[in-house]
Amino acid sequence: MPFPQRSLGEDESVVLDLHPHWKRLIIPALLLPVVAGVTSFAVFLIRSGREQTPLRWAVVVVALVLLLRFSVWPLLVWRATRYVLTTKRIILRSGVFSRSGRDIPLSRVNDVSFRRTFVERLLGCGTLTVESAGEHGQVVLPEVPDVERVQREIYRCAEDDQRRTSGQPEHAGG
Repeated sequence: MPFPQRSLGEDESVVLDLHPHWKRLIIPALLLPVVAGVTSFAVFLIRSGREQTPLRWAVVVVALVLLLRFSVWPLLVWRATRYVLTTKRIILRSGVFSRSGRDIPLSRVNDVSFRRTFVERLLGCGTLTVESAGEHGQVVLPEVPDVERVQREIYRCAEDDQRRTSGQPEHAGG
């Protein structure tokens, strides 16, 4: 689902709308077949008798709780976390049931840096650090996909915003 237009100001448009990198979902996705296999094995190991049905249900309920907590919940958190770059600000939103957010005007961005481990280089992601003038100072965004491109876009949009506010013609996009 795209970032809602009602959240944008006048003459503001979305440049990038990102979720954290998909690597965050690898373990939850691998857990699904493991839990399903172990649950099936455990259900069929339970011997016949009076306790068979309640024990089988108990195993299934435990498996469902594990899947909800360690597979479904991380997917929901991933889906609810957004890094949005607009022509005027950086918007950070997160939270499944309760929401939290932060907006950083591009005019206040002082520095944008990134860090990538070897594995993150292979996967095409990294950690982006945005320093801004203000009381909160620094924001660290983990697992940003294509972090170098995002850094370049933030700089480009910040320069365009500075030109726009100073009355100079905008940068011809890239």
